[in-house]
Amino acid sequence: MSDAEPDAEKPDAEPEVGTALTILHRDDRLLAVAKPSGMLVHRGWAADEAVLVDLLRAQLDGADVFPLHRLDRGTSGVLCLALDKEAAAFVGQQFEAHAPPLTKTYLALVRGLAPEAVDVDHGLRPHDSKTGKRRKAADALPRIPAQTRFERIEARQIGERSYSLVKALPRTGRTHQIRRHLKHLAHPIIGDVRYGKGNQNRYFRAHFDFHRMALHAAALTLEHPDGGALELRAPVPADLREPLRAMGFETLRTW
Repeated sequence: MSDAEPDAEKPDAEPEVGTALTILHRDDRLLAVAKPSGMLVHRGWAADEAVLVDLLRAQLDGADVFPLHRLDRGTSGVLCLALDKEAAAFVGQQFEAHAPPLTKTYLALVRGLAPEAVDVDHGLRPHDSKTGKRRKAADALPRIPAQTRFERIEARQIGERSYSLVKALPRTGRTHQIRRHLKHLAHPIIGDVRYGKGNQNRYFRAHFDFHRMALHAAALTLEHPDGGALELRAPVPADLREPLRAMGFETLRTW
């Protein structure tokens, strides 16, 4: 069977217009929510009826919100938004520079026994989801520097293979960086239909009813526009936490 798969990042049932998002933090300038897996942040080429920005505006009685970064459709976790243009510009510069105090922490389930700790310095070409001439043009461009640190949290034997729960600390912010770096290491993320392995994804769907990408934005630290560091955390959601527990991973209590 081919590794080609339908887009499993898109859920079988799309989020409803009235879906309430979990608010992790709110003050006069910034807002953070727990983005579910399967939801787009804003409108693009996909024709989803409900996207996070629209749902949030409705939840906040029409208030303006400005996404400060993006999470892939299949990724869950902390998403930070500004409530005014000045705050958006201030924090947006941090994401652009990706300099301290900005830090991002992700949790991922990957195939194989991942290294205990490894720093990946592997440049990435600009990502283009299109095919044909546009894709060939993107592939011809020079690679852009990209660095990610990975640390193994726990490893388990599942069936005939080893799998690892890893912490990812991206030091740059390239498109699909964590996913592409883990593919580069030959430890693709479970449930990743673009950079992962179809046979592995089908195994976890069949044996653990697992229908999402195993990537979660667990924590984010940034400088608040009014001064001081803002630390944000998103608990591991049930659609990731419960399958991981069923697989035997025991360290989730600390996340």
